[in-house]
Amino acid sequence: QILSKGELQVSDKERHTQLEQMFRDIATIVADKCVNPETKRPYTVILIERAMKDIHYSVKPHKSTKQQALEVIRQLKETMQIERAHMRLRFILPVKEGKKLKEKLKPLIKVIENEDFHDQLEIVCLIDPGCFREIDELIRSETKGKGTLEVLSLKDVEEGDETLE
Repeated sequence: QILSKGELQVSDKERHTQLEQMFRDIATIVADKCVNPETKRPYTVILIERAMKDIHYSVKPHKSTKQQALEVIRQLKETMQIERAHMRLRFILPVKEGKKLKEKLKPLIKVIENEDFHDQLEIVCLIDPGCFREIDELIRSETKGKGTLEVLSLKDVEEGDETLE
């Protein structure tokens, strides 16, 4: 009876360590997915942890760290400048559907970096990662498998040192 329906007792220290680990994991995910919108540079994990403590974020042990990280990003937006790093994509669309589809994609695209229209429409752009699934489904349904969507980079971040004057 105890083995099949019983629960494992977890000591206070173990629980505390587990929650601390989840807190660190959430901060790492947030730091990995987000940038400062002004400089396009990533935040450090320590800075994110400090910001999470400032907004008094409490870890929910039964929710996945990724779900909680997305929740933390939403909450941090209210107190600091933070934004999901944009994804860089390339679409290659057939000429017929290209023009119609471009109008439907426009609201979902943040920045169009390059547009090439020869035998087919090729667009390199930056999008918000939250729109990826919607864009993917739109391209699949409209082009019936003829259009391609390629992820060039998962996050558009400025690398290197910043020069101070």
